[in-house]
Amino acid sequence: MNKAFLIGRLTQDPQASTLDSGHSYCRFSIAVNRTFSRDSENKADFINIVTWDGLAQNCVKYLVKGSQVAVTGSIQTGSYERDGVKRTTFEVRADQVEFLSRSTQGAPQGTAPAPRPKDTAMDELKEVVDDDMPF
Repeated sequence: MNKAFLIGRLTQDPQASTLDSGHSYCRFSIAVNRTFSRDSENKADFINIVTWDGLAQNCVKYLVKGSQVAVTGSIQTGSYERDGVKRTTFEVRADQVEFLSRSTQGAPQGTAPAPRPKDTAMDELKEVVDDDMPF
């Protein structure tokens, strides 16, 4: 089974592109904290992520450097040759990206995060008094 679950922060703003076929994709990397080592030093791994089509568009629209995300996907490997040296790459092809926080680090100064839309279903809830309960 090839399944990856990661939580980390974007190390840069997402980079979007479109293929000739019309499919869009987005690339970004996240810093994922490791558990503490023997010398009690915090360390991180930097994982490359790729998303496609609608998910890619949402990532470009809503994520900036510093945003915290939870990524679920699969690991893909590849290789290429540069200057006669064969190199191996890996990235996570994300099936899901959950936006855990939204950082304003990359936004222009004075810009606040977009307000959350009102949840009308929550606004319609009424207080229940214990005496009104049928049991």
